[in-house]
Amino acid sequence: MSVVSEPITVRPDSIGNLENLIARQEEIFLARTTESRRIRRECEDVLPGGVASNWQDAPPGAVWISHGSGSRVVDVDGTSYVDLHGGFGVGLVGHAHPAVVAAVAERVRKGTHFAQPTENAVEVARELARRFGLPMWRFGNSGTESTMDAVHLMRVATGRMKIIKVEGSYHGHHDSVQVSVYPSPEDAGPPLRPRSVRQGPAVPPDLARLTVVVPFGDLEAVERVLIENPNEIAGMIIEPVMMNIGLIPPPDGYLASLKALLNRYGAYLAFDEVKTGLAVAPGGVTELFGVVPDLVCLAKALGGGLPCGAIGGTPELMGLIAEGVYEQVGTFNGNPLTMAAARSTLLEVLDADAYRHFDRLRRIMTEGAQAVLARYGLPGYVQSFGAKGAVIFHDRLLRDYRDFLDYPEEWGQAHWLYQHNGGVFLPPWGKCEQWTLSVQHGEDDARRFLLNLERMARDYAGSAAIR
Repeated sequence: MSVVSEPITVRPDSIGNLENLIARQEEIFLARTTESRRIRRECEDVLPGGVASNWQDAPPGAVWISHGSGSRVVDVDGTSYVDLHGGFGVGLVGHAHPAVVAAVAERVRKGTHFAQPTENAVEVARELARRFGLPMWRFGNSGTESTMDAVHLMRVATGRMKIIKVEGSYHGHHDSVQVSVYPSPEDAGPPLRPRSVRQGPAVPPDLARLTVVVPFGDLEAVERVLIENPNEIAGMIIEPVMMNIGLIPPPDGYLASLKALLNRYGAYLAFDEVKTGLAVAPGGVTELFGVVPDLVCLAKALGGGLPCGAIGGTPELMGLIAEGVYEQVGTFNGNPLTMAAARSTLLEVLDADAYRHFDRLRRIMTEGAQAVLARYGLPGYVQSFGAKGAVIFHDRLLRDYRDFLDYPEEWGQAHWLYQHNGGVFLPPWGKCEQWTLSVQHGEDDARRFLLNLERMARDYAGSAAIR
């Protein structure tokens, strides 16, 4: 299951201590990533901003990767890192896993695209049905496509156009969910009645108004929205364990009560398990908390490193696809290469031994990190499930987006830099993200993470003492 620690509460020290440490670590970072910076400068004429995605452009600079193997990646400057980034959660199998390599190599020789079904799609669908308790599945190519299909299905099934989403959740970059992802405190509105804030000027205002925003874990807010919008709410999409703002589990009983509440008003519940699916348990949060929603959205880890997406649902909802009422389409849906990798990932790699391995390494990292925080008097706690976890440097538990806003971002940035300069690649954007373990990580990798955390804690404690 999970390892959860209580937050350590200390008298806050000046953020200036952290800023000094960050400045020094950024100097070290920039001095050893000269080749990454050279490539970026020279490609800005063809790659906007010198990167392939804005998420790759994290301060103090983008890191270009040469290759990966096992639990490690190597950048173009030749530095090898323990990879706990995992491609934002994709990497449960690690890099170049022999089983996945063999499956993909065999498939390549037989052809990689037909825009027609192949038999591996059946095996993948049956295994997902077994793990998640939903009988019918369709495939896509990204988490964005999966959540888009979920929104579309809920609207088609009900004839209603409004949906509910949680403030501070990211569900991909289609318009309906690009609402109140990271709203500023000035725009967000009252905590109990948050505003629907467009993520940017590309989102039409009229469409944003069809997405009603609620705080995470607040059933009363959801029921208020259902009452105030009678027969207008198609359903709610939710990341059942929030992983866009650190790592926040649901309150006890929340998910089961949420499904019952929505269904009572004729609306549906969709779990966005793009990050949590397969990672927190073999059947994701759906299995972990024993609540089967009407729809589940998957991507990331499912493809074993290849682009993928999947949506599973009840016969009632997925029957709309079979009947042609909703056309779930895509030239690359069920692509043979992706299906071969997904089959290998599910049936050959992510078995019971893999999840026991995740449990063992997670305990080492969680208990070790909490011990470091206590030893050096740093505020914070550790939250972890399955292969995922995060050190949250805050003196109280995060419950929702408003708590996250109060969490100083300097802590996450300092931690990311210390880990990176110490040979551990965590996801950028510090306080937002989590580590991802793979089946190819070992205890030495976990210990390296703890040594870097201790080095940061020791430096911070020393700088605070000097002041």
